[in-house]
Amino acid sequence: MITLTHLQKQFGHRLAVKDLTLSVPAGEIFGLLGHNGAGKSTTIGMMLGQVWPTAGHVRVCGHDVTTQRARALRQVGAIFEAPAFYDYLSGWRNLEILSHYTASTPKSRIQEVVDWVGLTGRVHSPVRTYSHGMRARLALAQALLPQPALLILDEPGSGLDPEGIAEMRQTILRLHRELGLTILLSSHLLTEVEQLCSHIAVLQHGEKVFDGTIADVRATRGRVALRTRNFPAAVALLREKNLISDSDGKEYIHLKADVPVDAIARALVQAGHEVSGLWAREQTLEDFYLQLVQAAPPPAN
Repeated sequence: MITLTHLQKQFGHRLAVKDLTLSVPAGEIFGLLGHNGAGKSTTIGMMLGQVWPTAGHVRVCGHDVTTQRARALRQVGAIFEAPAFYDYLSGWRNLEILSHYTASTPKSRIQEVVDWVGLTGRVHSPVRTYSHGMRARLALAQALLPQPALLILDEPGSGLDPEGIAEMRQTILRLHRELGLTILLSSHLLTEVEQLCSHIAVLQHGEKVFDGTIADVRATRGRVALRTRNFPAAVALLREKNLISDSDGKEYIHLKADVPVDAIARALVQAGHEVSGLWAREQTLEDFYLQLVQAAPPPAN
């Protein structure tokens, strides 16, 4: 659905996106992660034809965005950066006006998307009376107007309270499940990404540092929590026996490949250590992401 090939964008002397190759398969919810300034928004801008690449190619829905922008984006809906609305007009009138930027949209379609995002009872109220969550739903309704096959959402949960985040999550899942949309999601909310996405890519300093599935992330060997009276002595013993590769020095150890947890318990008990707790800790996306970005080298000057 989206193919980026050796994509690059330079602003003056600053390289915002460097040699990015990425593929988003049809039918997936795909997460694009990275800290502020990592290149996510620039990348999405190039996907939507709003930022011109310095080098490389962007194909969306089978068409090159730089040479066939109208065709490439015909079946694309997007929330990009901060959606702007006419506050003194109703949500309905805003949708009517926005729909004319692409093609005239029948009232039945506007009503359909309003129902989809849960704005039915307030769509004829002025937008200035909307809560932040209602504005987010109006933005999503606008993105759905062209009956997209691909939905690009840049920080859709930004500024929402926990209830609004949960509602947005359920709406995205419903759109994916019932309409079969391919969804590219950029977000800082790692817990939400973990619950929504099947596949992620992580950008750091404009470069891709990871591209894989959420299952890959969870399968990556995580930490094991160890509770014992003398943690440093226990770690020293386990290192001597070549059972662990690392430790945080306080409560977690990292097992070497193919070492089962019960081997740790057996070695410690046989050496006279009291073990009050020992359990594997499943690696979360947050664990994985923080380790990944902290390990990535800074950009070359």
